[in-house]
Formats: sequence, structure tokens, C-alpha cells
Amino acid sequence: MEQVSSIQNQQNQYQHTRQEASQAHAPSYYAASANTSALREVLNEDITTDICIVGAGYTGLSSALHLLEAGFKVVVLEAAKVGWGASGRNGGQIVNSFSRDIDVIEKTVGKEKIGLFGEMAFEGGKIIRERVERYNIHCDMKNGGVFAALNDKQMQELEHQKALWEKYGNTQLEMLNDSDIRCVVDTERYVGGLLDKSGGHIHPLNLALGEAAAVESLGGKIYEHSPVVNIERGEPAKVITEQGSVTASFVIVAGNAYLGNLVPELRAKSMPCGTQVIATEPLTEEQAKSLLPQDYCVEDCNYLLDYFRLSGDRRLIYGGGVVYGARDPADIDAIIRPKMLNTFPQLSGVKIDYRWTGNFLLTLSRLPQVGRIGNNIYYSQGCSGHGVTYTHLAGRLMSEVLKGQAERFDAFANLPHLPFPGGHMLSVPFSALGAWYYSVRDKFGI
Repeated sequence: MEQVSSIQNQQNQYQHTRQEASQAHAPSYYAASANTSALREVLNEDITTDICIVGAGYTGLSSALHLLEAGFKVVVLEAAKVGWGASGRNGGQIVNSFSRDIDVIEKTVGKEKIGLFGEMAFEGGKIIRERVERYNIHCDMKNGGVFAALNDKQMQELEHQKALWEKYGNTQLEMLNDSDIRCVVDTERYVGGLLDKSGGHIHPLNLALGEAAAVESLGGKIYEHSPVVNIERGEPAKVITEQGSVTASFVIVAGNAYLGNLVPELRAKSMPCGTQVIATEPLTEEQAKSLLPQDYCVEDCNYLLDYFRLSGDRRLIYGGGVVYGARDPADIDAIIRPKMLNTFPQLSGVKIDYRWTGNFLLTLSRLPQVGRIGNNIYYSQGCSGHGVTYTHLAGRLMSEVLKGQAERFDAFANLPHLPFPGGHMLSVPFSALGAWYYSVRDKFGI
């Protein structure tokens, strides 16, 4: 049988992951405030199942839930802990559509096929809310998200976005003028914005933990600290971990930025990137109410955007910036605190209690990379910083295609993806140069 890679090579790829996994979750606010979670076994035997999923982040958990609800037998293998990667470290914002909006996708697929993407653009957030309600997941769910404009050009873009989204069925949108925006966020930075009442925010790690508990309540099995070192392709396929294996009719690869080189053909068209987040000490009720009176989450409209919201215990969670190639910065506070104070100078004396970094997977098109390898290995990755909602949609698409309903899965699978110019050696400097270019445009409003 053809093998993805040698076991020794994959052990090297996962060495860093194993070392970090020994410390459980990254030392974030989310980890410190996580709900109690079940202790899960390491896979140390050879087992058989219908479907083996590699990765217990949102893509893997959403896939597992949809497939279990459809009657499949499912095993999930996680190299570290449930929600250890981006799913447990992100900004916690429920943002509709995709990293590139519906009109951009239309230029690739044409008017005849864009309807499917329009229908799916607002589905991920609905799935999250369905899961939270059905499985009683406690994750500080709040409704409402704001796109904040820093100049007139961005306001024009938001007006276009509102019309576009309304065309495809989102009727919960409201433009905010310069006085409206100050009733939403207490800063002088923004000239207006767009409120999406179907957006919102959550405690992302608690959402992942709640979904994992739901998976197990339906009979699914999740193994932690069980990194996959090899996939032997065939029918059935065999997924090999350090101490065991899973023989499965189908495999779903859901490792995203933490997949390493497990599937070499996926690596050339994607690049891990890091983003940084801080959480302040708890604010007084008066402080919190003054900063974000409606408790909406906010993201600005810059290419390298800032995003922020209040936690359930009234901390300001503030993130932004991108480190191409996923290098961990030495001083996260030095990167993010000035951004926070630029937005909220009134927080100059507030202490930062937590700071952390996490990786997301970027594609050149900024659209998800979806497809099949052979007849029975499926994958979805490369959300490009827009993963909270898309990953939940991806799980439903995986369930559909494995039930024989391939139309929506194939809509994503047929999107073209190109490798980064210069390969992995030059992808980081080329991407950083492009980001600099767009940042300059944002700064001058052009």
C-alpha cells in the first residue's frame, strides 16, 4: 500500500506538538476558565470503525456530531487535547460568510453556481446555535457582531456587504453612522460600521469541550494525546498512532494548521500563520458597560484587522496581527497592548492577565481547501482566519458527502487552489510583503 510518509518522519513532525501537549492547553484565558472536561484515553490498541477523524477541533468535532447523528460509528484521534489548536484559542467571534465574500467567489464559479455559496454563507452560525441549544453547551453565547469602519472607503465597502448579504437572505443587518457606532463601542477611531445581529461571540474552548461531550453522548470515541504518525491508504484505510491504529472505511483529515506534513500534497497550498490575543483583568461593570454597551463583538475592516469583545466575566479580549509562518513572538503584549490602547486609551492602567498565540491555516485564495484523496480520504482546511463558522458548516458537508449527497461538498472541492509563490521557502516573505501593501492602503484609506 502507498503510505503518506514514513513513521519516523511523522514522529519528527509531531515532536513539537507532543512537547506542548504535555502542558495540556495553551496558557490562555480560555484554558483558565474552561468547563470541567472528561479524562480521555490514549489509543493503545488496534480498532476498527466506520469513520476515523484526525483532529478534535471544530472541523473534526462538527464532522463527528453530524455523522453520529446520521448513524455512523466514529472515532476521533487528537494529538493533544480537545480544542488544543485554533478552536480553543481564537477570538471567539461568530462571523458570517467566508474569508473571501460571496461576490469574490462568484468571480471564480460564475453566476450559475454562486447560489449554493450564498445559501451556505450564514449556515455555520446557525449550526453553532443549534448545537449550543440541543446539547446544553455552556459557552457564554452572546448575540451581535459589528464590522467597524475606520474611513469612508471602508464604509462604502460595508454598504456593499450589507446589500450582498441581504441578497442572500441575511435580514438582520443595520448600518451604523458615526454617532450610532459610539453607542456600540466607546472609541473615536471609527466613522461607522455594520451591525450583524446574527453574528455573536462565545467562549471558544468551552464550545469545543461541549461539542466533544455531545460526541461522546452519542457513542463517539475521542482519544487524546494520540498523534497520528501515518495514514496507510487503501480500502479500508489504516490510521496509525504511536501506540495503536484505527482501520476505517473513511478518513477525515481535520488537523488544519497543526497537521504538519501528515498529508504532503496538502502542505504546498497552505501556510500556518499565528495570531495573538490578550485578556485584561476583570473590568468593573461600569467600565465594561462603557466600552461595549450592547456587549457586541467588534472587528475592524483593515486587512490585518483588530478584533475584540467582552468575556463572560467582563474581561476585554483583544486580538490582532498576523505572524506568517506561525513563529511565536517573544512579547505578545508589545504587539497587542498598543493596538488595544489605540482603540481604548482609557484602559491605560488596566492589567493584562493573559496573553497567548495560536495558529490558523492560510491559503493563497483565502478560501477553504476541501477535497478527496482517493476514494475514502476527505479533508477540509485553510479557513484563513474565518474558521469558527465555516468549520461547523464543514462538518455538515462531510456528513452529506459520506451519505452520498456531494453537491455542496463539491462546490467547495471545485474551487481552484494554487501553491504559494516561491514554495515554502519564500511563502512567508511574499505574504508579509503583500500584507504590508494592504496595510498601507488601509492606513491611507485607499
